Amino acid sequence: AYSLFVVGTTSLVGAIKNMMKGMVDFKTAIIFAIPAFIAVYLTRAYLIPAIPDELFTIGTIVVTKNLAIMLFFAIIMLLASISMIRNNRKEGDEESVITYNYPLIIVEGLVVGTITGIVGAGGGFLIIPALVLLAKLPMKKAVATSLFIIAIKSLIGFLGDVKNLEIDWAFLLPFTALSIIGIFLGIWLNKFIDGKKLKKAFGWFVLVMGIYIIYKELVM
Repeated sequence: AYSLFVVGTTSLVGAIKNMMKGMVDFKTAIIFAIPAFIAVYLTRAYLIPAIPDELFTIGTIVVTKNLAIMLFFAIIMLLASISMIRNNRKEGDEESVITYNYPLIIVEGLVVGTITGIVGAGGGFLIIPALVLLAKLPMKKAVATSLFIIAIKSLIGFLGDVKNLEIDWAFLLPFTALSIIGIFLGIWLNKFIDGKKLKKAFGWFVLVMGIYIIYKELVM
């Protein structure tokens, strides 16, 4: 729940900055976001509270809800990272006409919304590949558009948690402020990084993080 608020607020700041530069593709965002909004809210408000804390046991190992969610999160990260690293299809450029595969984008929105609701992450590691591969957005425009989607989707998901949790605002707000500083730093660095190199670097980063999460949950 806290991660949804941090990611949502931080992404909103980044999205506003990118809107001022004309980098957000609102049509793609709306097509993707509406089913994602619905899915993430329903998942946080009704599905997560319904999952038992202990799912099953394997020998002496008890598989808890938290462990299952983190492993599911890591596996999704690995799959998304591979799609970004191995993708050889030509992405769009800034002036190209964007083609919309409406059914796939809507389905992807539902899937990402549900996954976001389950793992409590913004889902950028899934949204960005979807926008690059399905809507043929150039990488930097996909990042900017994803921030807009993530901001609204994550904050809506957080609203689904408010009625179930007591929020420690004294901790959450300073942490969020540090993340906002990070988004400004990232926007500044974006001026000096090529979009194609950014796509592969993003894929490798997500891959490393996915492997680390699996190691942390199963070994450490």
